[in-house]
Amino acid sequence: MNRFISVLEKNIMPVAGRIAEQRHLQAIRDGIILSMPLLIIGSLFLILGYLPIPGYNEFMANWFGDHWLEKLLYPVGATFDIMALVVSFGVAYRLAEKYKVDALSAGAISLAAFLLATPYKVPFVSDGAKEAIMVSGGIPVQWVGSKGLFVAMILAIVSTEIYRKIIQKNIVIKLPDGVPPAVSRSFVALIPGFAVLCVIWIARLILEVTPFESFHNIVTLLLNKPLSALGGSLFGAIVAVLLVQLLWSTGLHGAAIVGGVMGPIWLSLMDENRMVFQQNPHAELPNVITQQFFDLWIYIGGSGATLALAIAMLLRARSQQLKSLGRLAIAPGIFNINEPITFGMPIVMNPLLIIPFILVPIVLTIVSYVAMAAGLVAKPSGVAVPWTTPIIISGYLATGGKISGSILQIINFFIALAIYYPFFAMWDRQKAAEERGTADIPTDSNTAKQM
Repeated sequence: MNRFISVLEKNIMPVAGRIAEQRHLQAIRDGIILSMPLLIIGSLFLILGYLPIPGYNEFMANWFGDHWLEKLLYPVGATFDIMALVVSFGVAYRLAEKYKVDALSAGAISLAAFLLATPYKVPFVSDGAKEAIMVSGGIPVQWVGSKGLFVAMILAIVSTEIYRKIIQKNIVIKLPDGVPPAVSRSFVALIPGFAVLCVIWIARLILEVTPFESFHNIVTLLLNKPLSALGGSLFGAIVAVLLVQLLWSTGLHGAAIVGGVMGPIWLSLMDENRMVFQQNPHAELPNVITQQFFDLWIYIGGSGATLALAIAMLLRARSQQLKSLGRLAIAPGIFNINEPITFGMPIVMNPLLIIPFILVPIVLTIVSYVAMAAGLVAKPSGVAVPWTTPIIISGYLATGGKISGSILQIINFFIALAIYYPFFAMWDRQKAAEERGTADIPTDSNTAKQM
C-alpha cells in the first residue's frame, strides 16, 4: 500500500494539480455553477407541480383553473430552458477574470457569439400541411437549453481567447481620460467584439454549406453524443468515481476536477430526464446517470460517502481524537460536506483508509445503477435538488416523490458503514494506542494484567 501511495504522489498528483489549475476547466466549472441557483429555483416549481398527494391535481384545478400546471411551470422554462445562455456568459466571464481583462464585456460578447452561431429557424406546420417547413422565428429553445451547453462552452472559450489577445495586444479604441469608465470600457471592447463576431459569422456561413449545417449539429455529432454515451454508462460512472476518489486521496478536490469535464454531460442527461418527467411524471425516464445520481446516492456525506464514517466515529470510537472528530464532522456530514473527515482523520495519504474510501463509492455506484436500471428504484427525475440536502429527503425529492429513492439512500448508507467499519476499527485502535502511549491496544484480559 505504501508503494501505491508513492505512485500516487509521484505520478498522479503533479498531473492532477496541473489539471486543477487549468484556467479553462476552472472557468467551465464556475460557469456551470452560475446556472445552478436558477436550476434549483426551477426545480422547486417542478416539485410543486407534481406533488405526490392524492387529490392534489383536482384541488389545484378547482382553485386555479384547468391550466394551473402550465402556468405554474412558467418559471421552469425560464430557468432550465436558458441554461446554455447562462453558461455562455458565465464561462466567458470567469475566464476573462483569470486573464484580468474586462469580464463583463467578455461575457456579453460570448453571449452574442453563441446566439450568432444558433440558427433562428424552427419547424412550422400550417393547417392542412402534410410536412413541416423551416421558417425564421424565435430562438429555438432546444439550443439555448441543455442541448446547447457544449456549443456555449466552446464558443465562450474561443470568443474570450480572441477578445483577450486583442486586448493584450492593445488593439483597442482609447477615449480621453475624462470619459466615464463604463463608456470607455465599452469602446475598448468594440474592436475585439467585432473580431469575435466576424469569426463566428464566417464560420457559420462555411458550416451552412456543409452537411453539418450548424455549430450545434457538428458538436452534437462529434462530441455530445459520444461523451453522453460514455458518461451515461455504468462503466463511465465507475471510471469517473474512481478518478474522483484517487484525486481526493492525494489531497486534491476530485469532484471539482472531474466535474469540470463530466459536469456538462451529467447536466444534459439530467435535463433530458426533466423534460420527459415534465411531460409525463409516470413515463420511463431515459437516464440513470445524472448529476443527482452522484450527488445524492453515491456521495452520501460527501465524496467517499463518509457520513457512515462520521457516525461510526461518533458512536463507536474509543480514541478521544476520533470521538472529537466525530462530533465535529457529523453536522457537516449530514449536509454532505466531508472536509473535516478527509483532512482531519485524515483519509488523504492514509494507506489504511484510502482502501474503503475508493471502494465504497464504486460499490454504491454499481448497486445504485443496477437498482435503478432494473426498475427497483425510481430514476432521478431531473429535479435539481441541492447537493447539500440531507439523505432521505433528497432521495424522495430527486425521484419526483418516490419513496424508493429514500430507501436506496438508506441501503447505501448501511453498505458504506459495513465496508468502512473494519478499517475504522483498526484506525481507532491505533489512535487509542497512541493516546495511551503504547504500541497497540490490549486484546484480552491477560494482556491487560501484564500492562
